[in-house]
Amino acid sequence: MASTAVPFALLVAGVNTVAAALGAWRWARGQVPDAWFWRLVRAGQACAVLFALVAGALAVAGRSPADGLFWLYVVLPLVVAFVAEQLRAASAQAELDARGLADAQAVGLLPEAEQHAMVAAILRREMVVMAVSCGVVVFLVLRAASTA
Repeated sequence: MASTAVPFALLVAGVNTVAAALGAWRWARGQVPDAWFWRLVRAGQACAVLFALVAGALAVAGRSPADGLFWLYVVLPLVVAFVAEQLRAASAQAELDARGLADAQAVGLLPEAEQHAMVAAILRREMVVMAVSCGVVVFLVLRAASTA
């Protein structure tokens, strides 16, 4: 199994490493995420799904991993991505709560500059959540590669 699974694990790790690094770099510079960041995040998620499908196909074909923990490290990146998406969706409400605003309509009552600052803060929070999740996925798939 290792000869087939490890290259896919390394692909997942590579794409997610680039996404995590780009997100961290943009966050450290006070920037909002750009289209390339989101493309990389989605590509990393797609690669993780592909990795799980390949691992499942190998299992069906009778090729089992060296360690049973392999399956945990194959499934957990999907769980991490799902939870990260839920946290990303909650980012807007967290920013509203932090600023004492009741809802999105309250943002519309703010001066235009404050509205832009609010949107930037939400986008930056979303970027951090997704960059961290990409970093966690890197760790998990590298562990999967080592247990294949």
